[in-house]
Amino acid sequence: MPMTSSRGKALAGTVTVPGDKSISHRALMFGLLTVGETRITGLLEGEDVINTAKACRALGARIERTGPGAWTVHGVGVGGLVQSAEALDFGNSGTGCRLMMGVVGCHPIRATFDGDASLRKRPMRRALDPLELFGVRVVAQGEGGRLPITIEGPRDAVPVVYESPVASAQVKSAVLLAGLNAPGVTSVIEKEATRDHTERMLSHFGASVTVTPHGAHGRRIDLVGQPELKPAPVVVPADPSSAAFPLVAAAIVPGSDVTITGVMMNTLRTGLITTLIEMGAAIEQLNPRIESGEDIADLRVRGSRLTGVDVPAHRAPSMIDEYPILAVAAAFAHGTTRMRGLHELRVKESDRLAAVADGLAAAGVDYAIDGDDLIVEGTGRAPGGGTVATHMDHRIAMSFLVMGLATDQPMSVDDTGFIVTSFPDFIPLMRRLGADFA
Repeated sequence: MPMTSSRGKALAGTVTVPGDKSISHRALMFGLLTVGETRITGLLEGEDVINTAKACRALGARIERTGPGAWTVHGVGVGGLVQSAEALDFGNSGTGCRLMMGVVGCHPIRATFDGDASLRKRPMRRALDPLELFGVRVVAQGEGGRLPITIEGPRDAVPVVYESPVASAQVKSAVLLAGLNAPGVTSVIEKEATRDHTERMLSHFGASVTVTPHGAHGRRIDLVGQPELKPAPVVVPADPSSAAFPLVAAAIVPGSDVTITGVMMNTLRTGLITTLIEMGAAIEQLNPRIESGEDIADLRVRGSRLTGVDVPAHRAPSMIDEYPILAVAAAFAHGTTRMRGLHELRVKESDRLAAVADGLAAAGVDYAIDGDDLIVEGTGRAPGGGTVATHMDHRIAMSFLVMGLATDQPMSVDDTGFIVTSFPDFIPLMRRLGADFA
C-alpha cells in the first residue's frame, strides 16, 4: 500500500524498536541445534524471523510462543536434524535462507530451500560454494544458482579452511554453522571483519571458538566441530538497523529529541552511529550494559546540523543495511558525503544502490555513482515532492518515509507492505514520535 510522509513538528519521545533480526534468526537456529530448552526474550516477530521458526520446526524442533517476544525452543542437537517433507520457505529473508543452508548442510539429509519472488532473484552460490567443500551436494538449483535449491548433506563431512572472497557475515556464518557437524577444526578467514553474532552465540552456547586478528582489518575464526551445545537463555537487544530510522529522523528534523532504548552497540554493527557522529549528529549513549554477550545502550539523539563526510569502504560491513538511511541523512548535510565500496548493496532485497539513487532523484537531491561509491551533494535541505519505487524492499520504503519528514514537499513511497519483514511496528512507532504519515 502506498504512503506519504510530510514535514511537521519536531519528533519527541522514548521508544523501543524491535529485537535485532540477526540475533533473532540465530537464537532460533542455535535452539534447534541444542538438546534441551532455549528461552528467548525480545525476539523480533517479523515475517523473516517467523519463517526461520517454521523452518526450525520442520527440521525437528518444538517451538512455542509464550508471550510477546518470548519463545521457547526444544532442540534436537547437532547431528539430530530430521528431513523435512516440504520445502523450507524463507519468504524475503536472505539471512534466514543462507544461514539455514549452513545449519542443514553437513547433516546427512536432503532439504529444499525456497522463497518469494524477490528472494528468488538473489545470489545463493556465495553460500553454496563453501558448503560444497564440506561434501555437501547441490542436487537441484534455479538458473544462475538461485532458489529453489535442493541440497544433500554428506554422511561424513570434512572440516574446511575457507577464505571468504566477499565481506559477508551470512557466508561466514553459513560456513561456521556447517562446521558444527564436521569433525576437527573448521576455519574462516575474512579480509574485512563482519558482524560477529554467530561467533558470540557459539561461545554463549558452549562451543569452542577462537577469534584472532588477520591482516589490517580482518580476522580468523577457528571452530571445533561436533560440540554438545548447552541450552542458554537469549535476550535479544534492539536492532541497530531498525533504530537507524528514528535515529536519522530525529537528527534531520529540527528541534527533535528522541531516546531509543536497549540498542545493540556491538562495534561491528555501529558504523552508522560512528558516521552520524562524525557528521555532527548529537547522539549520546546512556546506561551502557551487557546482555547475552552483546553490548547495549540507550541512545538519545537530537536535531543536528550535519556536515558531509567521507565514509571509508572498510566500514561497509558494519553498516551495510544502513546506507539507504545514511543517504537520506547525507541529503540534509552541508557538503559532500562519499560512501565508498557499496558493491554489496547491489545484491540485497533490491539493487539498493540503484534504488537509493532513484529515491534521491525523486527528492531533487544531487548525487552521483562512481563505480561502487555513492556521492551525495548535501545543501542542508531537500526539495522532496516525488514518489519512490521501493522494489519490494523494506529499507527503501522506511528510508524515504523518514526523508519526507524533513523535505520541503511531501515524499511518497509506492508500497509499504514489505516493512513487516523487519519492523512491523514502524509506522505506529514513528507516529507516536510525531511523524506525519498518511
